[in-house]
Amino acid sequence: MRRIAAAVSLGVLIAILVAVAFLLHPFGNPPSQMDDYMIQNSQNETGTNNVVAAVLFDYRGFDTLGEATVLFTAVTGVVMLFRAMKKKEEENK
Repeated sequence: MRRIAAAVSLGVLIAILVAVAFLLHPFGNPPSQMDDYMIQNSQNETGTNNVVAAVLFDYRGFDTLGEATVLFTAVTGVVMLFRAMKKKEEENK
């Protein structure tokens, strides 16, 4: 019974993934023209010659800050776990 349920679940998952793949826009044909706007106006609006830096730090600044916060939190959590494991090993010796 478990194998049948697993096979049905896998079939449904594959069907969903294939359906979503067909709903995607064709490669090289973006649904919005925001990239043209940013390329043409980034130097005037942000004062930088590098479009990637303008998008990363000016247009999407809060998103970048959030991603950096998540990364910092993850690294802090890993460091805390390693310290706890090291402390537990020292107590067991």
